[in-house]
Amino acid sequence: MENSQKVKVSEKIKQNQDYMKEHIGIGVSFDLGYRKLTILKKEIDIYYLTGLCDTSVIVEIMKMLVDINDVESNQRKLPEIIENRLVHQQVTRVKGMDEVVDQLLSGLIVIFVDGLDEAFVVDVRKYPGRGPKEPDTEKVVRGSRDGYTENIIENTALTRRRIRDERLRVEIMKVGERSKTDVCLMYLKDVADDGLVDLIKNEIENIEIDGVSMAEKTVEEFLVKQGYNPYPQVRYTERPDVASAHLFEGHVVLMVDTSPSMIITPTTFFHHVQHAEEYRQSPAVGTFVRWARFLGIFASLFLLPLWLTFVMDPSLLPKGLEFIGPNEEGNIPVVLQIILADIGIEFMRMAAIHTPTPLSTAMGLIAAVLIGEIAIQVGLFMPEVILYVALSAIGSFATPSYELSVANKMSKVFLVIVVAIFGAKGLVAGLTVWLLLLASMKSLNTPYLWPFIPFDLKGMIQILFRVSVPLTKRRLSVTHPKNNYRQPPS
Repeated sequence: MENSQKVKVSEKIKQNQDYMKEHIGIGVSFDLGYRKLTILKKEIDIYYLTGLCDTSVIVEIMKMLVDINDVESNQRKLPEIIENRLVHQQVTRVKGMDEVVDQLLSGLIVIFVDGLDEAFVVDVRKYPGRGPKEPDTEKVVRGSRDGYTENIIENTALTRRRIRDERLRVEIMKVGERSKTDVCLMYLKDVADDGLVDLIKNEIENIEIDGVSMAEKTVEEFLVKQGYNPYPQVRYTERPDVASAHLFEGHVVLMVDTSPSMIITPTTFFHHVQHAEEYRQSPAVGTFVRWARFLGIFASLFLLPLWLTFVMDPSLLPKGLEFIGPNEEGNIPVVLQIILADIGIEFMRMAAIHTPTPLSTAMGLIAAVLIGEIAIQVGLFMPEVILYVALSAIGSFATPSYELSVANKMSKVFLVIVVAIFGAKGLVAGLTVWLLLLASMKSLNTPYLWPFIPFDLKGMIQILFRVSVPLTKRRLSVTHPKNNYRQPPS
């Protein structure tokens, strides 16, 4: 079989017909449409993909082409006449058959003219999909209710609506030898670091895989090479306002067609603990909400290991807190109760994802009443174990980033195990290993614990407090922006 990258559009339309039949299955695949017309005694072939095209536009184009027979007679200028009659805002000429096939399978129509060594490509795409609506995982009390969809064209428009700047760059590339998935790179030219943009471009261009059916997750794994490290090194968002805010800060946003989740790079640990709701409230309320969220994240990670340490060595308890700890011995070891209860919470989380909405309430009643209450009555669990496991679970649900909440859960299980084996020394050693892991991580050459390690006072203040927008005159240095000022210096 010939290499499609070396095949050019032929002047003989019969050769183009043979190529299309052999390479993409014209006449075999039912969704590949083909229409033959005769214009000024010359044959014209039109190819299209039925499921991805706007049929009304194709019909209008065909009408205009057929009308040429009634009003034109100059056969020698037929290609120019046809190009002028293609009633669409985006018409290009293509010389290579590989690009013809790529464009056709992306939803554009291709027009061959007998005697012309180029093909006309017209963008009449109309992808099936849902309308923009607020994402379920990033809801806010106040604020916009639109969200990204699976259509990359709509997603760029939602971002353009918020950033009407001529310096916003939207570069598109194709990834996947077979899927040829569109990947869009979005950044502000005068703000984003050139080295960061070039690094991301090179990583995407070097992706060699047949397809990216899992869309943004596949691209992420090539981009950051995470391996078995559970902590997320990019941030996902389905909110256009969140993506736009990061673009203003000098981040680079990646959009992958067929996915509503945008990849924000580079990100640190503290990017994953912030939520849009904090910026939709006043600075004081936003700071309160942020601290409450920090407390929940702390509880999800450290509450169970710390409580188990006190259970194993009650002498570590400060005066006045002697009531902490089980009042009676259980039928099975406490550490096993914690692990079993935590696994049960994970079962319920997975069940909630796969349970139809009308049945979710019934499932919650079963989990809360039957499992929890009866398990205590039969002596499988102690009441305190259920209490602290539930508090830890609530803290994980309060974590804005789903990926971070799962990573923290895995770290919590690790800390519980080392405490069960080594006691208080195990807790200190486990926390040290956990901290060293995070401190050694880098996301696209960005320290993962910035601004804590390395320490940056201004950055740390903006992490701990929701600072009023008029006071945030300079961009944070984490992205090395070319333009440091968000507002003109006074």
